[in-house]
Amino acid sequence: MDFKDFTHFNEAGRARMVDVGGKRDTERVAKARATITMHPDTLALIQSGGMKKGDVLAVAQVAGIQAAKRTWELIPMCHPVALTGIDISFDFGQNPPAVKIEAVVRCTGQTGVEMEALTAASVAALTIYDMCKAAQKDMEIGEIYLVEKRGGKGGDYSRL
Repeated sequence: MDFKDFTHFNEAGRARMVDVGGKRDTERVAKARATITMHPDTLALIQSGGMKKGDVLAVAQVAGIQAAKRTWELIPMCHPVALTGIDISFDFGQNPPAVKIEAVVRCTGQTGVEMEALTAASVAALTIYDMCKAAQKDMEIGEIYLVEKRGGKGGDYSRL
């Protein structure tokens, strides 16, 4: 196998973090989504603020922001990135009952923020599960995906 074709492997086939030092700073934006499905009663408790642990969406929003900021500590080959903006928003689905999470992450830098957006959406969903597990243990987290990204050498991407 020729490891020269893989950016995260050195010549000996060992993992490495890619050197982005030669890249120029550009504005980069990434948007990711996640969904957590649940029973209608659980969704109603979230919407009404009736969950015993408190305001589920407020806590999930802060958790998602923190996750984006700490992605480099969680994903081994991610660079620490000076993020310039993080926005976590929520929407509700009724059929099936669900909380839909969207994370938008921005920076001006040498590497993209796709992983930060995906991590933010994922951790926000996990936080919703944690906040609601006393009411329902069989919630399902799914549909975690990159919606779009802008900037950088790789160009723009849109799933839509």
